[in-house]
Amino acid sequence: MADQSSDNVDKISSEMEAVSVSSTQASSSSAGLQMSEEAEKRYRIVRSIGEECIQEEELKNLLAKKAAPICYDGFEPSGRMHIAQGVMKVINVNKMTSAGCRVKIWIADWFAQLNNKMGGDLKKIRVVGEYFQEIWKAAGMDNDKVEFLWSSEEINSKADKYWPLVMDIARKNKLPRILRCVQIMGRSETDELSAAQILYPCMQCADIFFLEADICQLGMDQRKVNVLAREYCDDIKRKNKPIILSHHMLPGLQQGQEKMSKSDPLSAIFMEDEEAEVNVKIKKAYCPPKIVQGNPCLEYIKYIILPWFDEFTVERNEEYGGNKTYKTFEDIATEYESGELHPGDLKKGLMNALNKILQPVRDHFKTDARAKNLLKQIKAYRVTR
Repeated sequence: MADQSSDNVDKISSEMEAVSVSSTQASSSSAGLQMSEEAEKRYRIVRSIGEECIQEEELKNLLAKKAAPICYDGFEPSGRMHIAQGVMKVINVNKMTSAGCRVKIWIADWFAQLNNKMGGDLKKIRVVGEYFQEIWKAAGMDNDKVEFLWSSEEINSKADKYWPLVMDIARKNKLPRILRCVQIMGRSETDELSAAQILYPCMQCADIFFLEADICQLGMDQRKVNVLAREYCDDIKRKNKPIILSHHMLPGLQQGQEKMSKSDPLSAIFMEDEEAEVNVKIKKAYCPPKIVQGNPCLEYIKYIILPWFDEFTVERNEEYGGNKTYKTFEDIATEYESGELHPGDLKKGLMNALNKILQPVRDHFKTDARAKNLLKQIKAYRVTR
Protein backbone atom coordinates (compact mmCIF):
# COMPACT_ATOMS: atom_id res chain seq x y z
CA MET A 1 0.00 0.00 0.00
CA ALA A 2 2.83 2.40 0.77
CA ASP A 3 4.25 2.02 -2.77
CA GLN A 4 0.83 2.58 -4.34
CA SER A 5 0.22 5.72 -2.24
CA SER A 6 3.61 7.10 -3.23
CA ASP A 7 2.82 6.47 -6.89
CA ASN A 8 -0.49 8.34 -6.52
CA VAL A 9 1.16 11.36 -4.93
CA ASP A 10 3.91 11.42 -7.57
CA LYS A 11 1.24 11.22 -10.27
CA ILE A 12 -0.69 14.10 -8.67
CA SER A 13 2.46 16.21 -8.41
CA SER A 14 3.22 15.71 -12.09
CA GLU A 15 -0.40 16.37 -13.08
CA MET A 16 -0.46 19.59 -11.06
CA GLU A 17 2.78 20.70 -12.65
CA ALA A 18 1.21 20.15 -16.06
CA VAL A 19 -2.02 22.07 -15.38
CA SER A 20 -2.52 25.80 -14.91
CA VAL A 21 -0.13 27.81 -17.03
CA SER A 22 1.93 24.75 -17.86
CA SER A 23 4.92 25.76 -19.93
CA THR A 24 4.37 29.47 -19.34
CA GLN A 25 6.08 29.29 -15.94
CA ALA A 26 3.83 31.93 -14.39
CA SER A 27 5.79 32.15 -11.16
CA SER A 28 9.07 32.94 -12.87
CA SER A 29 10.15 36.59 -12.87
CA SER A 30 8.32 38.65 -15.45
CA ALA A 31 10.82 41.48 -15.31
CA GLY A 32 11.04 42.87 -18.79
CA LEU A 33 7.86 41.03 -19.83
CA GLN A 34 6.26 42.76 -22.79
CA MET A 35 2.52 42.91 -22.19
CA SER A 36 0.16 43.82 -25.00
CA GLU A 37 -2.32 46.63 -24.49
CA GLU A 38 -5.08 44.01 -24.17
CA ALA A 39 -3.14 42.07 -21.51
CA GLU A 40 -2.50 45.29 -19.57
CA LYS A 41 -6.21 46.04 -19.65
CA ARG A 42 -7.04 42.53 -18.40
CA TYR A 43 -4.47 42.91 -15.62
CA ARG A 44 -5.96 46.20 -14.42
CA ILE A 45 -9.45 44.67 -14.30
CA VAL A 46 -8.38 41.54 -12.41
CA ARG A 47 -6.01 43.37 -10.06
CA SER A 48 -8.74 45.86 -9.09
CA ILE A 49 -10.57 43.02 -7.32
CA GLY A 50 -7.89 42.33 -4.76
CA GLU A 51 -6.95 44.23 -1.64
CA GLU A 52 -3.83 42.06 -1.81
CA CYS A 53 -2.21 40.12 -4.63
CA ILE A 54 0.48 37.44 -4.21
CA GLN A 55 2.28 37.97 -6.56
CA GLU A 56 1.58 40.80 -9.01
CA GLU A 57 4.37 39.81 -11.41
CA GLU A 58 3.00 36.28 -11.60
CA LEU A 59 -0.47 37.65 -12.37
CA LYS A 60 0.90 39.81 -15.18
CA ASN A 61 2.78 36.85 -16.62
CA LEU A 62 -0.29 34.61 -16.40
CA LEU A 63 -2.58 37.09 -18.16
CA ALA A 64 0.03 37.80 -20.83
CA LYS A 65 0.37 34.12 -21.70
CA LYS A 66 -2.93 32.41 -20.91
CA ALA A 67 -6.15 33.46 -22.64
CA ALA A 68 -8.59 31.86 -20.17
CA PRO A 69 -7.05 31.39 -16.71
CA ILE A 70 -9.04 29.39 -14.17
CA CYS A 71 -10.22 31.38 -11.17
CA TYR A 72 -11.39 29.55 -8.06
CA ASP A 73 -13.92 30.92 -5.59
CA GLY A 74 -15.95 29.01 -3.05
CA PHE A 75 -18.47 29.29 -0.25
CA GLU A 76 -20.09 27.32 2.56
CA PRO A 77 -23.89 27.29 2.17
CA SER A 78 -24.72 28.55 5.66
CA GLY A 79 -27.95 30.52 5.85
CA ARG A 80 -29.24 33.72 4.26
CA MET A 81 -26.90 35.63 1.97
CA HIS A 82 -25.65 39.04 3.01
CA ILE A 83 -24.69 41.76 0.58
CA ALA A 84 -20.94 41.05 0.63
CA GLN A 85 -21.56 37.47 -0.53
CA GLY A 86 -24.16 38.67 -2.98
CA VAL A 87 -23.34 41.99 -4.64
CA MET A 88 -19.56 41.94 -4.09
CA LYS A 89 -19.38 38.42 -5.50
CA VAL A 90 -21.33 39.47 -8.60
CA ILE A 91 -19.04 42.49 -9.10
CA ASN A 92 -15.87 40.41 -8.72
CA VAL A 93 -17.00 37.44 -10.82
CA ASN A 94 -18.19 39.72 -13.63
CA LYS A 95 -14.82 41.49 -13.62
CA MET A 96 -13.02 38.15 -13.85
CA THR A 97 -15.15 36.90 -16.73
CA SER A 98 -14.84 40.24 -18.57
CA ALA A 99 -11.07 39.76 -18.41
CA GLY A 100 -11.40 36.33 -20.03
CA CYS A 101 -11.17 34.17 -16.90
CA ARG A 102 -13.10 30.95 -16.38
CA VAL A 103 -14.59 31.03 -12.88
CA LYS A 104 -15.17 27.85 -10.89
CA ILE A 105 -17.43 28.45 -7.90
CA TRP A 106 -17.02 25.66 -5.37
CA ILE A 107 -20.27 24.99 -3.50
CA ALA A 108 -18.63 23.58 -0.40
CA ASP A 109 -21.47 21.46 0.96
CA TRP A 110 -19.20 18.87 2.60
CA PHE A 111 -17.18 21.70 4.13
CA ALA A 112 -20.32 23.26 5.59
CA GLN A 113 -21.11 19.89 7.14
CA LEU A 114 -17.58 19.56 8.56
CA ASN A 115 -17.98 23.06 10.05
CA ASN A 116 -21.39 22.21 11.54
CA LYS A 117 -23.31 24.71 9.42
CA MET A 118 -27.09 24.12 9.36
CA GLY A 119 -26.47 21.57 12.13
CA GLY A 120 -24.46 19.47 9.67
CA ASP A 121 -27.66 18.56 7.79
CA LEU A 122 -26.64 18.02 4.14
CA LYS A 123 -30.21 18.30 2.85
CA LYS A 124 -30.57 21.76 4.38
CA ILE A 125 -27.09 22.71 3.16
CA ARG A 126 -28.14 21.70 -0.37
CA VAL A 127 -31.20 23.96 -0.20
CA VAL A 128 -29.01 26.89 0.91
CA GLY A 129 -26.58 26.26 -1.97
CA GLU A 130 -29.43 26.32 -4.50
CA TYR A 131 -30.79 29.53 -2.92
CA PHE A 132 -27.36 31.18 -3.30
CA GLN A 133 -27.33 30.37 -7.02
CA GLU A 134 -30.81 31.86 -7.43
CA ILE A 135 -29.64 35.11 -5.84
CA TRP A 136 -26.56 35.47 -8.05
CA LYS A 137 -28.67 34.79 -11.14
CA ALA A 138 -31.19 37.47 -10.12
CA ALA A 139 -28.46 39.95 -9.17
CA GLY A 140 -26.90 39.78 -12.63
CA MET A 141 -23.95 37.41 -12.42
CA ASP A 142 -22.57 36.61 -15.89
CA ASN A 143 -22.91 32.83 -15.89
CA ASP A 144 -21.51 32.19 -19.38
CA LYS A 145 -18.00 31.57 -18.07
CA VAL A 146 -19.01 30.44 -14.57
CA GLU A 147 -19.16 26.81 -13.47
CA PHE A 148 -20.92 25.90 -10.22
CA LEU A 149 -19.47 22.71 -8.73
CA TRP A 150 -20.83 20.85 -5.68
CA SER A 151 -17.87 19.64 -3.63
CA SER A 152 -19.57 16.35 -2.63
CA GLU A 153 -20.32 15.42 -6.25
CA GLU A 154 -16.91 16.40 -7.63
CA ILE A 155 -14.94 14.70 -4.85
CA ASN A 156 -17.00 11.51 -5.07
CA SER A 157 -16.56 11.33 -8.85
CA LYS A 158 -12.78 11.82 -8.66
CA ALA A 159 -11.95 10.36 -5.26
CA ASP A 160 -8.78 8.68 -6.57
CA LYS A 161 -7.40 12.11 -7.46
CA TYR A 162 -8.69 14.09 -4.48
CA TRP A 163 -7.96 12.05 -1.35
CA PRO A 164 -4.28 11.20 -2.05
CA LEU A 165 -3.77 14.94 -2.52
CA VAL A 166 -5.45 15.77 0.80
CA MET A 167 -3.38 13.08 2.52
CA ASP A 168 -0.14 14.38 1.04
CA ILE A 169 -0.87 17.95 2.16
CA ALA A 170 -1.68 16.67 5.66
CA ARG A 171 1.49 14.57 5.75
CA LYS A 172 3.72 17.47 4.72
CA ASN A 173 2.42 19.90 7.38
CA LYS A 174 2.70 19.97 11.16
CA LEU A 175 -0.46 20.41 13.23
CA PRO A 176 0.39 24.00 14.36
CA ARG A 177 0.61 25.08 10.69
CA ILE A 178 -2.85 23.64 9.98
CA LEU A 179 -4.27 25.23 13.14
CA ARG A 180 -3.13 28.65 11.91
CA CYS A 181 -5.59 28.19 9.02
CA VAL A 182 -8.75 27.68 11.11
CA GLN A 183 -9.64 31.36 10.59
CA ILE A 184 -10.99 30.25 7.18
CA MET A 185 -13.88 28.58 9.04
CA GLY A 186 -14.60 31.57 11.25
CA ARG A 187 -12.78 29.85 14.10
CA SER A 188 -9.73 30.66 16.20
CA GLU A 189 -6.80 28.50 17.32
CA THR A 190 -8.07 28.71 20.91
CA ASP A 191 -11.52 27.30 20.05
CA GLU A 192 -12.36 23.73 20.99
CA LEU A 193 -12.15 22.20 17.52
CA SER A 194 -13.50 18.90 16.28
CA ALA A 195 -11.27 16.52 14.32
CA ALA A 196 -13.39 17.41 11.25
CA GLN A 197 -12.30 21.03 11.58
CA ILE A 198 -8.64 19.96 11.50
CA LEU A 199 -9.29 18.06 8.26
CA TYR A 200 -11.02 21.07 6.69
CA PRO A 201 -7.90 23.23 5.91
CA CYS A 202 -6.13 20.28 4.28
CA MET A 203 -9.16 19.74 2.06
CA GLN A 204 -9.52 23.42 1.15
CA CYS A 205 -5.83 23.55 0.24
CA ALA A 206 -6.34 20.48 -1.95
CA ASP A 207 -9.35 22.11 -3.66
CA ILE A 208 -7.06 24.68 -5.28
CA PHE A 209 -5.06 22.01 -7.11
CA PHE A 210 -8.02 19.70 -7.65
CA LEU A 211 -9.82 22.50 -9.52
CA GLU A 212 -6.62 23.35 -11.44
CA ALA A 213 -6.86 26.97 -10.30
CA ASP A 214 -4.51 29.63 -11.61
CA ILE A 215 -6.02 32.27 -9.33
CA CYS A 216 -7.55 31.94 -5.84
CA GLN A 217 -10.11 34.74 -5.60
CA LEU A 218 -11.35 34.65 -2.02
CA GLY A 219 -11.64 37.07 0.91
CA MET A 220 -8.78 38.24 3.10
CA ASP A 221 -10.05 35.83 5.78
CA GLN A 222 -9.06 32.90 3.50
CA ARG A 223 -5.51 34.15 2.96
CA LYS A 224 -3.76 31.69 5.29
CA VAL A 225 -4.90 28.55 3.51
CA ASN A 226 -4.09 30.07 0.12
CA VAL A 227 -0.56 30.76 1.36
CA LEU A 228 -0.44 27.15 2.57
CA ALA A 229 -1.12 26.09 -1.03
CA ARG A 230 1.85 28.12 -2.26
CA GLU A 231 4.04 26.59 0.44
CA TYR A 232 2.90 23.14 -0.66
CA CYS A 233 4.12 23.98 -4.16
CA ASP A 234 7.59 24.47 -2.66
CA ASP A 235 7.30 21.08 -0.94
CA ILE A 236 6.50 19.27 -4.18
CA LYS A 237 8.89 21.39 -6.30
CA ARG A 238 6.07 22.85 -8.39
CA LYS A 239 7.02 26.06 -10.20
CA ASN A 240 3.55 27.30 -11.09
CA LYS A 241 2.01 28.51 -7.84
CA PRO A 242 -1.61 29.60 -7.52
CA ILE A 243 -1.88 33.39 -7.47
CA ILE A 244 -3.71 34.76 -4.44
CA LEU A 245 -6.13 37.61 -5.11
CA SER A 246 -7.79 38.46 -1.78
CA HIS A 247 -10.72 40.85 -1.76
CA HIS A 248 -11.63 43.29 1.00
CA MET A 249 -13.87 42.11 3.85
CA LEU A 250 -16.85 44.40 4.43
CA PRO A 251 -17.40 45.21 8.12
CA GLY A 252 -20.66 44.88 10.02
CA LEU A 253 -22.89 47.93 10.19
CA GLN A 254 -22.50 48.41 13.94
CA GLN A 255 -19.50 49.98 15.65
CA GLY A 256 -16.48 47.69 16.03
CA GLN A 257 -17.85 44.82 13.90
CA GLU A 258 -14.99 43.62 11.70
CA LYS A 259 -17.27 41.26 9.75
CA MET A 260 -20.95 40.93 9.03
CA SER A 261 -22.73 38.40 11.22
CA LYS A 262 -25.67 36.30 10.09
CA SER A 263 -26.68 35.87 13.75
CA ASP A 264 -26.99 39.67 14.20
CA PRO A 265 -29.59 40.96 11.69
CA LEU A 266 -28.59 44.62 12.25
CA SER A 267 -24.98 43.92 11.27
CA ALA A 268 -25.73 43.13 7.63
CA ILE A 269 -28.01 43.83 4.69
CA PHE A 270 -29.42 40.56 3.34
CA MET A 271 -29.99 40.14 -0.36
CA GLU A 272 -33.79 39.79 -0.14
CA ASP A 273 -34.33 42.41 2.60
CA GLU A 274 -37.34 44.60 1.91
CA GLU A 275 -36.82 48.31 1.27
CA ALA A 276 -38.05 49.22 4.76
CA GLU A 277 -35.61 46.74 6.36
CA VAL A 278 -32.68 48.18 4.42
CA ASN A 279 -33.68 51.70 5.45
CA VAL A 280 -33.93 50.82 9.15
CA LYS A 281 -30.55 49.04 9.16
CA ILE A 282 -28.78 51.94 7.43
CA LYS A 283 -30.44 54.50 9.72
CA LYS A 284 -29.15 52.56 12.75
CA ALA A 285 -25.70 51.97 11.22
CA TYR A 286 -22.57 53.45 12.76
CA CYS A 287 -21.66 56.58 10.78
CA PRO A 288 -19.82 59.14 12.93
CA PRO A 289 -19.67 62.68 11.49
CA LYS A 290 -16.40 63.65 9.79
CA ILE A 291 -14.86 60.20 10.47
CA VAL A 292 -13.91 58.16 7.40
CA GLN A 293 -11.76 55.43 8.95
CA GLY A 294 -13.81 52.51 10.27
CA ASN A 295 -17.06 53.95 8.92
CA PRO A 296 -19.13 51.03 7.52
CA CYS A 297 -21.46 53.28 5.51
CA LEU A 298 -18.51 54.73 3.61
CA GLU A 299 -17.12 51.21 3.07
CA TYR A 300 -20.44 50.16 1.51
CA ILE A 301 -20.19 53.12 -0.86
CA LYS A 302 -16.56 52.40 -1.75
CA TYR A 303 -16.85 48.64 -2.32
CA ILE A 304 -20.47 48.22 -3.49
CA ILE A 305 -22.11 51.41 -4.75
CA LEU A 306 -19.25 52.96 -6.75
CA PRO A 307 -18.21 49.69 -8.49
CA TRP A 308 -21.88 49.00 -9.34
CA PHE A 309 -23.00 52.44 -10.59
CA ASP A 310 -19.66 54.21 -11.20
CA GLU A 311 -21.12 57.07 -9.17
CA PHE A 312 -22.84 57.96 -5.90
CA THR A 313 -25.65 60.49 -5.72
CA VAL A 314 -26.76 62.51 -2.71
CA GLU A 315 -30.18 64.18 -2.82
CA ARG A 316 -30.73 67.17 -0.53
CA ASN A 317 -32.47 70.57 -0.41
CA GLU A 318 -30.77 73.52 -2.07
CA GLU A 319 -30.24 75.19 1.29
CA TYR A 320 -28.03 72.24 2.30
CA GLY A 321 -26.01 72.19 -0.91
CA GLY A 322 -28.48 70.62 -3.36
CA ASN A 323 -28.14 67.32 -5.18
CA LYS A 324 -24.62 66.14 -5.97
CA THR A 325 -23.15 63.18 -7.85
CA TYR A 326 -19.70 61.91 -6.92
CA LYS A 327 -17.50 59.92 -9.30
CA THR A 328 -14.66 59.00 -6.94
CA PHE A 329 -14.42 57.79 -3.36
CA GLU A 330 -11.70 60.36 -2.68
CA ASP A 331 -14.15 63.20 -3.37
CA ILE A 332 -16.76 61.64 -1.08
CA ALA A 333 -14.22 61.08 1.72
CA THR A 334 -12.87 64.63 1.45
CA GLU A 335 -16.31 66.25 1.70
CA TYR A 336 -17.43 63.90 4.47
CA GLU A 337 -14.29 64.58 6.53
CA SER A 338 -14.74 68.33 6.13
CA GLY A 339 -18.37 68.16 7.25
CA GLU A 340 -19.68 69.37 3.90
CA LEU A 341 -21.37 65.97 3.43
CA HIS A 342 -23.64 65.18 6.39
CA PRO A 343 -24.14 61.58 7.71
CA GLY A 344 -27.91 61.87 7.22
CA ASP A 345 -27.55 62.82 3.55
CA LEU A 346 -24.92 60.14 2.97
CA LYS A 347 -27.17 57.49 4.55
CA LYS A 348 -30.13 58.57 2.43
CA GLY A 349 -28.04 58.24 -0.75
CA LEU A 350 -26.77 54.86 0.41
CA MET A 351 -30.30 53.57 1.09
CA ASN A 352 -31.50 54.66 -2.36
CA ALA A 353 -28.55 53.00 -4.12
CA LEU A 354 -28.78 49.74 -2.17
CA ASN A 355 -32.51 49.43 -2.81
CA LYS A 356 -31.98 49.90 -6.55
CA ILE A 357 -29.43 47.07 -6.56
CA LEU A 358 -31.59 44.72 -4.50
CA GLN A 359 -34.94 45.29 -6.23
CA PRO A 360 -34.41 42.70 -9.03
CA VAL A 361 -33.53 40.11 -6.37
CA ARG A 362 -36.65 40.89 -4.36
CA ASP A 363 -38.77 40.68 -7.50
CA HIS A 364 -37.25 37.30 -8.41
CA PHE A 365 -38.01 35.81 -4.99
CA LYS A 366 -41.60 37.08 -5.16
CA THR A 367 -42.42 35.99 -8.70
CA ASP A 368 -40.37 32.81 -9.22
CA ALA A 369 -42.07 29.86 -7.48
CA ARG A 370 -38.87 27.83 -6.99
CA ALA A 371 -36.93 30.77 -5.57
CA LYS A 372 -39.84 31.71 -3.31
CA ASN A 373 -39.98 28.19 -1.89
CA LEU A 374 -36.21 28.08 -1.31
CA LEU A 375 -36.30 31.35 0.64
CA LYS A 376 -39.25 30.14 2.73
CA GLN A 377 -37.23 27.07 3.75
CA ILE A 378 -34.08 29.10 4.47
CA LYS A 379 -35.93 31.50 6.77
CA ALA A 380 -37.24 28.54 8.79
CA TYR A 381 -33.75 27.11 9.36
CA ARG A 382 -31.82 27.87 12.52
CA VAL A 383 -28.32 29.15 11.83
CA THR A 384 -25.71 27.09 13.71
CA ARG A 385 -22.08 27.90 14.33
